[in-house]
Amino acid sequence: MKKIIIKYYSTNLRAPEVSFREALLKGLAPDGGLYMPRTIPDLKKSSMNQFSSMSYHEIAFCILNNFLSSEINDDDLKVLCRDSYNFKVPVEKVADRNFILRLDQGPTASFKDFAVRMMARLMNYFVSIDNKRYTILTATSGDTGSAVANAFHGLKNIDVIILFPSGEVSETQRKQMTTLHDNISVIAIKGKFDDCQRFVKRAFSDTSLKGISLSSANSINIGRLLPQSVYYFYAWSRIGEKSGEQVIFSVPSGNYGNLMGGVFAREMGLPVKNFIISANSNNEVPEYLRTGTYKTISPSLNCISSAMNVGHPSNFARLIALYGGVMNEQGIILKSPDLERMRKDFSGFWVTDEETRETILSSYKKSGVLLEPHGAVAWKGLESYQKKFQSQNTTNQSFISLETAHPAKFPEEIRKILGITPSLPLSLTELENKTEEYIELENNYEKLKEFILKH
Repeated sequence: MKKIIIKYYSTNLRAPEVSFREALLKGLAPDGGLYMPRTIPDLKKSSMNQFSSMSYHEIAFCILNNFLSSEINDDDLKVLCRDSYNFKVPVEKVADRNFILRLDQGPTASFKDFAVRMMARLMNYFVSIDNKRYTILTATSGDTGSAVANAFHGLKNIDVIILFPSGEVSETQRKQMTTLHDNISVIAIKGKFDDCQRFVKRAFSDTSLKGISLSSANSINIGRLLPQSVYYFYAWSRIGEKSGEQVIFSVPSGNYGNLMGGVFAREMGLPVKNFIISANSNNEVPEYLRTGTYKTISPSLNCISSAMNVGHPSNFARLIALYGGVMNEQGIILKSPDLERMRKDFSGFWVTDEETRETILSSYKKSGVLLEPHGAVAWKGLESYQKKFQSQNTTNQSFISLETAHPAKFPEEIRKILGITPSLPLSLTELENKTEEYIELENNYEKLKEFILKH
């Protein structure tokens, strides 16, 4: 395979292009923008047709090697992929051509495992070569924090600081972060996720912290997004793909990293007819597609699909960039993208908490399918799409809805809706006996900076 050199540019267009290694370790571009690949490899249909007989980690190698072949040798990348993906990835048929991709079987029972485990190993690979020490600073609205804590726990050259909005993650999500200790520090910020995310971005541009090698494990880091493209190819390969068949994905969307992974897959050649953007009441992106006007929601609304409570998703700037536009960190569109093409490629729907609960109830009663709040938002989005475009539904297309967390991570909500307690996966069974350790800070950046400098 010819080694393709891919450079990464900033969405703000005011920073030099860098290698993947530099983009990964920097996290955020020096001009405050997000890194995007200058070119996206074209995966041949002949290669994709082999995926149905390959395991997940083998598919991951094939996809990622297209981006990384000039920076990591094949044997090392194969080892990293095999080590990252050693768990099941069920694709569940519900009815007709409707499927659920269950991304909840990893060590933290969240789809974030797919991104963060690979990213942690890639970071450790490069940091070990450089013999440096890095501090990962990341914000979470739910599952990112637990996945990051698990993926980086025990790595010798990397420390982790995780920020989460106090009172806005589930007890299980919190305990998955706060019971690991060692090189993992967890901070509850008395504010919203958007505040946590703003603090992370500010720290990266704070010159008084330049003596600390900071990087991010949020989906602002391109190292999170490229691995997420893999499960879109995997799902397609497992539903009996046919020549000419197209797939429609319903993606529960909060910070839009999950969606961008799918968009990268489509740009590589995956036959995606449409992406259903399924949002909760933080509906700024579906409203943008509808009206052409982008308005952030501040403060973000607290919905039961907590990981999606984002009033201004960082990764939307990447989507705007892919369609020829420019959006700054404040959510101001400086150059308009091709909105008509976006409307052709994406369908936006938003789902209330009441509709989320109704979907959990109806899917369980009708099909015996147990969904958690985020997966329920995606499933409702899929139903809304099928109803709106009923005349366009044909036999040569399939629908895949993404379930992004295990229902057992939301036991109180499931009990209230269904009257049952979901069974715990093995990864969650031991949390009750572990000791939590975290601190609370006021919604004040200077307090966070003081903590970073001290620790």
